[in-house]
Amino acid sequence: MTALDQKKSNPLFEILFNVFLPSFILMKLSGDEYLGSVMALVFALAFPIAYGGLELVRNKKFNFIAALGFISVLLTGGIGLLELDTRWLALKEALIPGLIGLGVLGSTFTKYPFMQKVIFTPTLLNMPLIKEKLAKSKKEGELENCLMRSNYLFSMTFAFSSVMNYLLATWIVTSPAGTAAFNEELGKMTLYSYPVIAIPSLLMMLGIFYYVWRQIRSLTMLETEEIFRFK
Repeated sequence: MTALDQKKSNPLFEILFNVFLPSFILMKLSGDEYLGSVMALVFALAFPIAYGGLELVRNKKFNFIAALGFISVLLTGGIGLLELDTRWLALKEALIPGLIGLGVLGSTFTKYPFMQKVIFTPTLLNMPLIKEKLAKSKKEGELENCLMRSNYLFSMTFAFSSVMNYLLATWIVTSPAGTAAFNEELGKMTLYSYPVIAIPSLLMMLGIFYYVWRQIRSLTMLETEEIFRFK
């Protein structure tokens, strides 16, 4: 894999292709004098699908959450093109984060809880030193309890997202699928989902990471530069 392939996604491009461009097309170009409701929906959904496909090609790696996002886009398109009841859209919006949350919660009862797999890794933390300090103070169990609690909290952020997605969809998208009004409302819902759902969820997750970091510092008496691998 080349250095270009390993390059991380640009958040600005991600928001542009997955939020702003689709929302603009749905809200401004769905009228019969422009693209029409069907073609506007197809063009709008083509951006996140193409972006997701490009990321898959670049990373050459299957990502479960990215796959769910790809399926979510296809389901949205299917609901619009098949002119299904808008209740299906609300259920779909709640389903994706709900499934992720259940996956995170279910991992708590496996050998590899999600938070332990994501945070407690040699690529992020100075594992030999942390384990040495924990063994000396006999606090390995306390850290495991911390990671378990953080796993529960992390799953709750997806539960919040699931409920808010459902409420936002039922509040905003009320017009029949397949109409220009439906497309406009879909674009508005996509825009609103960032300040109403994505940003609060991100702040919750940052709070969880902060909690884990504080616990590791407290249990090991290590400084931040000793805990993390910065190189």
